[in-house]
Amino acid sequence: ISDAENWFCECPKLYSGKLCQFATCDENPCGNGATCFPKSRRDAVCLCPYGRSGILCSDAINISQPSFSGTDVFGYTSFLAYSTIPSITFYYEFRLKFQLANHHSALQDNVIFFTGQKGQGLNGDDFLELGLRNGRVVYSYNLGSGTATITSKPLDLTLNIHVVHLGRYLQKGWLKVDDQKNETVASPGKLVGLNVFSEFYLGGYHEYTPELLPKGYRFKDGFQGCIFDVQVRTSMNQEFKSPGTPEGRPNSGRSVGQCKDSPCSLIKCRNGGKCIEGGSTVYCDCPTGWKGAFCTETVSVCEPEHDPPHMCKQGGTCVPLPDGYTCHCPLGTTGTYCEQG
Repeated sequence: ISDAENWFCECPKLYSGKLCQFATCDENPCGNGATCFPKSRRDAVCLCPYGRSGILCSDAINISQPSFSGTDVFGYTSFLAYSTIPSITFYYEFRLKFQLANHHSALQDNVIFFTGQKGQGLNGDDFLELGLRNGRVVYSYNLGSGTATITSKPLDLTLNIHVVHLGRYLQKGWLKVDDQKNETVASPGKLVGLNVFSEFYLGGYHEYTPELLPKGYRFKDGFQGCIFDVQVRTSMNQEFKSPGTPEGRPNSGRSVGQCKDSPCSLIKCRNGGKCIEGGSTVYCDCPTGWKGAFCTETVSVCEPEHDPPHMCKQGGTCVPLPDGYTCHCPLGTTGTYCEQG
């Protein structure tokens, strides 16, 4: 914005400095490969990778029963990504158990697992996915010539843990949920093989936007709750195995906690700050006037987060005083708030 000889930059949210050159995540405080996300101009949140927890993701955690927190306020889903499951082209069977975190949002539109042709520069349609929609389990696959979908009966919410068993041989698929009867479907068209190359995603996706996923994908949010004992086999006479290489080991993940453990029990937010947790990611949401990892630092009257914001105009510099502030005016401006030429 220029004003006769004076110019200054009006910075977009989360940037600061004369040229808007500072972003909170430039001096990334997060450790261990965490995703840094600016919570405000001065504070960052660390979205912890698989096996890490804490404000800066410095604590190692052991995850035997992963807990997922859906889509966080920054738009990221918590997820685990396992290596591509080999040889599921003509036959596969999966079984798993899950426990829902709450019955309101966890049942609306949430993915349980997904694998597809994504990320290989191909725009093919093959995919396999499982999720929840409107209180029912939905199982969907496309072998390249059209989508087949089975939707269960509504889940019995008096059950604490739900059990899912599903499979496919060539075009024919089947799904069994809890004590409901086995449902079957056949995919349309002529193709009989499932060709997927992406990793096997559990609980969510790595991507920020689900729109990048192939057509047929319609689950908007990540899973909310715990998923246990995921197992797969790719022929009738094989043993069931956990996904991953080595077995049971994800390649990567984000904001995944251990079921029943609360990271908020380990940290204390001060001055009325609220502890927010999503899987292994944890941070303090500070009330007006406070900032910092634990809401222990005051927001100065001159800082962009201060409410109300300071009134210095036309590039005037706000300088805090013991009882308020004053504006140091650039050349060519005057007045209490540098508002006059």
